[in-house]
Amino acid sequence: MSILPWRRRTTLSAPPVSDGETVHPLVMSGERMPSRIPSVFFTVRIDGAWRPRQDEVPGHHDPAALARHHLRHGAGRVLSSYSVLDLAAAQDAANTAMARWHSPVAGLEVIGSVQLAVSVQDRELAEEHARRHQNIDLEHEAEMRRLAHLQRVLADPNLRRVWWIDQFPDRFDQLSSLTTALGDLPAPCEREDDGIHGDIRRFIDQLVTATDTPEQRALFLKALTRALHVLGHHDLMTTAAQWQAQSKPGSTPE
Repeated sequence: MSILPWRRRTTLSAPPVSDGETVHPLVMSGERMPSRIPSVFFTVRIDGAWRPRQDEVPGHHDPAALARHHLRHGAGRVLSSYSVLDLAAAQDAANTAMARWHSPVAGLEVIGSVQLAVSVQDRELAEEHARRHQNIDLEHEAEMRRLAHLQRVLADPNLRRVWWIDQFPDRFDQLSSLTTALGDLPAPCEREDDGIHGDIRRFIDQLVTATDTPEQRALFLKALTRALHVLGHHDLMTTAAQWQAQSKPGSTPE
């Protein structure tokens, strides 16, 4: 009894045979084929067949060897894109590609199906490889979050000052040098801010920061309500009008 956990056998349906046509079956078992991780292998059984094309002269003196070669090549090409941990998907993909008559060379047609197995050692190697990559991805994500947080702090003058005092309390006189070195460091772009929405959001943030006096705010809201009225966005115009009322002296924000 084999120690390999073979998948359920895929039966190669008998192809239609016309008068005078000869189909030659072939079987290859115990084939070792690399997976997506080159050092981790599938164990493969190929059930196939070949037949000469009646309308062409065979271009090889040993068509059976040529058929085996092309079936191996076809299975290996598909399996090299899959992990041994995805056994069912790999087997389905290989059978989809191979389980029909095709002519790799003149005078020859081949067909085949595969059954896949994975040894305990290969499965353990694949699992270890997956764990390592997962840890690398997690470490990378944590580092990117840390750097984005640091950029956000350094881009904000107030947060930058507090951060510097916390990190270097005895070197406060050197903060101006850091500010000069940073130049116009932008805040990190959030993923959800990509594209036009992010550009508009950042522009509005800058606009609100620039209108820092009640007179500027009143002028901006007045112009905004007129523009929204012309565009026909009456719901937005009503909201802007409410903001304008709140900005008047003595008004109570809602």
